[in-house]
Amino acid sequence: MTSGAPYLLIDAGNSRIKWTLVTPNGAQIAAGALAHDDVDEPSWSNLPAPGGAWLSNVAGEAVAARITALLDAHWPGLPRTTIRACATQCGVTNSYTTPHALGSDRWAGMIGAHAAFPGEHLLIATFGTATTLEALRADGNFVGGLIAPGWTLMMRSLGEHTAQLPTLDASAARGLLDATEARRGPFFATDTPRSLSAGCTLAQAGLIERMWRDLQDEWQVPVRLVVSGGAVDEVASALKVPHTRHDSLVLSGLALIAAERAVARGA
Repeated sequence: MTSGAPYLLIDAGNSRIKWTLVTPNGAQIAAGALAHDDVDEPSWSNLPAPGGAWLSNVAGEAVAARITALLDAHWPGLPRTTIRACATQCGVTNSYTTPHALGSDRWAGMIGAHAAFPGEHLLIATFGTATTLEALRADGNFVGGLIAPGWTLMMRSLGEHTAQLPTLDASAARGLLDATEARRGPFFATDTPRSLSAGCTLAQAGLIERMWRDLQDEWQVPVRLVVSGGAVDEVASALKVPHTRHDSLVLSGLALIAAERAVARGA
């Protein structure tokens, strides 16, 4: 990696690819996102050449191949590192029985959150294809987490596996949700599409609220609830507990991992 050159950071999730180009001190130069079925290429042509690319990919080999082709088309031979969770990194300790089995996005997200909220106990909720929860102590100890179907996946599963329920996608369901109604309660809808959309939203919110309260009862300390992900607007609108939104935890974590590796290599 070229000393002083920016880092290209790539977060490949199950629905889309997010990227950002940052200086070694973390200042953002450019950023963007593309869906997996998007035929357009990212707007990299006028960017300064990065010294290396750092990737978190939980979307599989086909997406990895696409990213490789994009990188080779713009910057042939660019050094690249696909991260994996490990036992300890950037001040975070992994308590998973098999550390490498933890998703790289969850790992990078915890590193980003630990740096963004230093000295705080955290519950990190990410609303993507799956909804994930991570309990992270202020000292950086990840004690464990949960994985549940995401908001969109819940709705699609109901439509695909029941004879009389519609299959709602995210865009259709968003049009059925009223954020002010979701915050009042109890919310009972008077048609099937709204019943389905609101039911899945409140199921997500109920899980988060339950675990946030349980964690505070267990630890006997305040816990900051940090929320992010593609369905964060919908689920956060239904939450009845305090929460903080952060839209770039994985990319922030990747930047910290890249910086730590650069220091270790003397770059």
